[in-house]
Amino acid sequence: MQQVNRLKPFYENLVFDRDDNTMVINFGPQHPSAHGQLRLILELDGELVTKAIPDVGYLHRGMEKMAENMIYNEFLPTTDRMDYVAASANNYAFAVGVEKLIGAEVPRRAQVIRTILLELNRIISHLFWLATHALDVGAMSVFLFCFREREFAMDLMEDYCGARLTHSAVRIGGVPLDLPDGWLERLDAFLDKFPNDIKDYEALLDKNRIWKMRLEDVGVLSPEMAKSWGCSGIMLRGSGIQWDIRKEEPYELYNELEFDIPISDTCDSYGRYKLYMEEMKQCVRIIKQLIPMYKDTNKQIMAEMPEYISSSKEQMMTQNYSLMQHFTLVTQGMKPPIGEVYVPTESPKGELGFYINSIGEAYPYRLKVRAPSFYHTGILQDLLPGHYLADVVTIIGSTNIVFGEVDR
Repeated sequence: MQQVNRLKPFYENLVFDRDDNTMVINFGPQHPSAHGQLRLILELDGELVTKAIPDVGYLHRGMEKMAENMIYNEFLPTTDRMDYVAASANNYAFAVGVEKLIGAEVPRRAQVIRTILLELNRIISHLFWLATHALDVGAMSVFLFCFREREFAMDLMEDYCGARLTHSAVRIGGVPLDLPDGWLERLDAFLDKFPNDIKDYEALLDKNRIWKMRLEDVGVLSPEMAKSWGCSGIMLRGSGIQWDIRKEEPYELYNELEFDIPISDTCDSYGRYKLYMEEMKQCVRIIKQLIPMYKDTNKQIMAEMPEYISSSKEQMMTQNYSLMQHFTLVTQGMKPPIGEVYVPTESPKGELGFYINSIGEAYPYRLKVRAPSFYHTGILQDLLPGHYLADVVTIIGSTNIVFGEVDR
């Protein structure tokens, strides 16, 4: 059977013995500024991009098919490997989808811990974005400063769950651990210092003429284009559209918290950069409100649903039925009721949602991930033409894509 080349229609229009002055080059998939395994086929007229085709699939691991052959709890650590810069956001998005499927009510203390972890995770992800984006454009000092603060935030994550990158810090029905002694105090100390660090980044970049020349009026994304491509997160809010799932469809404790959704109407890379800075400030504001909430909760951190979720360790050690049920759930898996759900969440990169279809078995019949980076990669074919080759690096960095969740 003859293999079909999915890029053939593009190549048919590219004649290599040309009369004009254009040429075709590959940008990636090994380019250091491709932010992963992105291959861009660029048609250039001199240094001006006239056509761009994103080619993905170099990191494809078949995660959605893997999920259909794993019990629900078994698949949760695999979600870490999608957006590996923001692992807890993936853990949570999958867990909340399963919780909706089984009708679980998560205890309030677990909700507080999960919301803290999600916002701390957002800070870690945004710092990583700013560091690598600044390095791409040529700002070395910002890279070092951002990684310094990111290490402090990752220390907090490690103190909680034992991991720094792939956290598995959320469980279906709650969280695996309560906060360790002194953790909130260390978190509060980090939050007191962090706003001054953000001011340092802004002092280095906001009025830096090289930074502004490289970002202003580059990668202009109109509101119409953003909506037609299904953009979300800062890519959407950077085009003047105020849409954040934490406000529009609140989950966990976001409906009890006061925070703003910053937007930018410049529609360019500089406007999106400013939104990342503002969002980190809002993360600090959110977590500050959550710290006193934690102290007003009881110690329960997992939902009580023996048919779906294991009992506490104390119950398993003292009650024979709880131990038997735990053994069944670990070896055979839970069996959610027949049905299908889709639950969207606001990950650091945009709308992350899991569609789960259950036929009452221990394995999902169908699982599909709605990952923001996939849409933000596709838009490059409309966003890059008309820019110069040097701007390609800036625009790719501005989209904040990660290929763990593009290829899946």
